[in-house]
Parts: sequence; C-alpha cells; structure tokens
Amino acid sequence: MHRRDIIEMSLRDLKRLKVIQQAIDRHITQRIAASMLQVSERQVRRMVRRVRQEGDKGIVHRSRGRSSTRRLPNKVKRHVIALYGKEYEGFGPTFASEKLIEQYKIRVSRETLRQWFLEKGLWKRQRKRRKHLKCRPRKEYCGQMVILDGSHHDWLEGRGPKLVLMAYIDDATSRLCARFYDYEGIMPAMDSFKRYVKRYGLPQSLYTDKHTTYKSTKKPTVEDELANREPQSQFERAMEELGVEMIHANSPEAKGRIERVFRTLQDRLVKELRLRNIKTKTEANRYLQHYLPAHNRRFMVEPKSTADVHRTIPEEIDLDAFLCIRERRSLRKDLTIRYNNKFYQIKKIPPGLRPTYVWVEERMNGKMFVMYKGRYFSFKEIEVRLPKQKSVRKRKRARLKKRYIPPADHPWKKFKLPSAVLTERNKEQQKVQQR
Repeated sequence: MHRRDIIEMSLRDLKRLKVIQQAIDRHITQRIAASMLQVSERQVRRMVRRVRQEGDKGIVHRSRGRSSTRRLPNKVKRHVIALYGKEYEGFGPTFASEKLIEQYKIRVSRETLRQWFLEKGLWKRQRKRRKHLKCRPRKEYCGQMVILDGSHHDWLEGRGPKLVLMAYIDDATSRLCARFYDYEGIMPAMDSFKRYVKRYGLPQSLYTDKHTTYKSTKKPTVEDELANREPQSQFERAMEELGVEMIHANSPEAKGRIERVFRTLQDRLVKELRLRNIKTKTEANRYLQHYLPAHNRRFMVEPKSTADVHRTIPEEIDLDAFLCIRERRSLRKDLTIRYNNKFYQIKKIPPGLRPTYVWVEERMNGKMFVMYKGRYFSFKEIEVRLPKQKSVRKRKRARLKKRYIPPADHPWKKFKLPSAVLTERNKEQQKVQQR
C-alpha cells in the first residue's frame, strides 16, 4: 500500500499558491503577484523559490504554530499600562513611546502601544480625511475583482411578482453572471455566489455596496472591541473564511460599471421577457441561461492579461459549510439549546469535550447542523413547557367611605339620650343634608 502525502493548507495558503503558480508559469509578473498578495516582491521571490524546491508544501509558513520570539512579556505590558494611567494619560501612542524610552528606558514601538491602548479602551481611532475620488481603471486580470449588486425593478412589467436581479460582473472583462430572486438578502446572496463559484471559481476580491446583507450595522460588542475588529455580517464572515477580500463602495458612482449594466438590462432584458410573455421567476431564470451568453459576446472586453486568477475549490471542501447562517448558542447542563424559539436536545457528546457553547448552522437547503470545533453533533427537537408568568393585577384605588348616620327610626335611637347629645346629632344631620 503506497503512502499518500497530505498537505494541510488554509484557504489563505491556497489563494497564495494559485497566484505563485501563475507567476511560475509566467502568466503574471512577480510585481503583479506581490500587489495581489499584498506582500513585497522579495517575499514573492522567496515563495517562488520554495514552491520550486519543495513543491506545494513550500507555500506553508515555517513558523506556523510557534510563538513569536520578539513578543514582549506580559509583565512589561502591565507595567506600561500602569505608567500610562498614572503619568501619560491622554498621550498618543507615538508620544508615549518616545517618553517611555526617554524616562524609563522601555523600548516599545508605537504600533504595539496603539494595539495595547485600543485593547484597554485608552485610545480611539482617529478619523481620516476623505480621499479624493478619481476615475478607477479596470483590473488587469480576470477574477481579480468581481462587482456584486442587486437590481430592484419591475422586470415582468406587472405580469408576475416583483423580482430582484442579483448580478456579478468581472471588473477586467465585464463578464456578467446573474439570476432572479424574490428579494435581496443573505440566502439569495449566498446562493448566487455559490453558483458563480461553481462556474468560474473563487475571485480574489468582491466589490459591494453597504447593504445590510454585505456589511453589518450592529454595534461592536465587548469581544469585538477587545479584538480590535468590526462586527461582521454573515456574508462577510463567509467571505473571510473563503479567503475573498470584501471591498465596500461608499457611493453608487464607485461601482458605476455594474450600475450601467443594470441600465442596459432594464432596457433590453425587460423587452426580451415581454416578447416571450414570461410571467414567473422560474421561466425568467431559464431564459437567462440563453440571454447571458449573447450579452457577454456583445459587451465583454479583452483584459490586459489573459491570465485567470480565479481559484478552484477542492472537492473535499464543502461550500455549504461556509455559505450558511452560523450563530452561537449557549449549551445548558442538560445538553439542550434554544434556537428560533425551539428547543433541541443533543443526543451525545464525544468524551473529552465539555463545551459551554455550540455553533448552529442553518444551510441554504433548510437543514440545520450543530457544531463545535469542527465536530458535528446529532440532535432532535424537543418540547419544553415554559413556566407561566404570573399576571400582575393592578390594585384598585381605595375609595373613601362616607360616614354612616342611622335614620331617626333606627333601633339604636330608641334609647333616650341626653338633650345635649341629641342637639349635637341633629346638627350633624343638617350638615350632611346641606352637602
């Protein structure tokens, strides 16, 4: 039996390997590869040399799993934070770094101090000036950047329901890929992206607007602030795990290439659907399979380079595990969780695992999975009766009772009272009658 070599790589490594192989085959230059990977040309030459000598495993960084030898001890960090709170309150990271060297001979870089201060809430990011907008040239390679947007339009002109066209256009070639959906949301975005990836591969970056599907509007939690990160939407999280860079446009003019395509489609495609009397979403999607090739033959342009930098997804990677709604849920002591106002019982947990939380994945096909550290658990839905809440009754406002004065023929008055008492009683009855 032959031994099979297995190389463990992350999606980031696969992305790098694709670009380095393009540079080795001389489809792209090393300078372009450095700009695509956001590293120096010298580093690209190192990776090219390693891949040539060691094969695909040469792309894996050799320091993976090791702690940095230049990391400052926690004792120095606590000492610097204490000094900042006592003497340097309000100092910027650069100025504080200079004062620490000058007075205490403690050498800490300004970027390290900035990260420490942001983690402790002692410093806030400074707002940068808005950049001057200018004409952006096309990307040089197919798959280097893909623009995604949804067009809300009465595509069927009242003959059927209102639909949204989710479209992908390659920035270098203007190649269009589109599909109709009922709305623009997380599931349509993930389903359309999955169809694009299966046909062309993973792009290097994705250019979208700031729709809530693509960019989260939630406020950062305490964990986000400590980790110095912004809250992510489900789509952003999936793109990060797949190694696709997300770029958000600040205005419709920034993604004018796809806006102009929508203007063309709202003129041409609407008329084509009218001529064929298409009334349903299924018929419209079926016709798109014939319309898009003709559209691309007419409006596609030649890129500056013939290289295609799309990345192919390996067969062992399940796209549905990334393109899903994933939420964290607390695990109770009786191994039950609550999701969407329903209770689920986890049947068995492997020995050695004592999770306090699990991840619930809601796939595009409607199935649900429960996962913890890459392991999926079997579960079933159960019925749990919640204790009824006691209704709080409003107390009635107490009414003042009138003083009871018996009439003259009451049995109590049969007894003879002194004349002074009778006079006093008569006066009180007269006052009551006057009221």
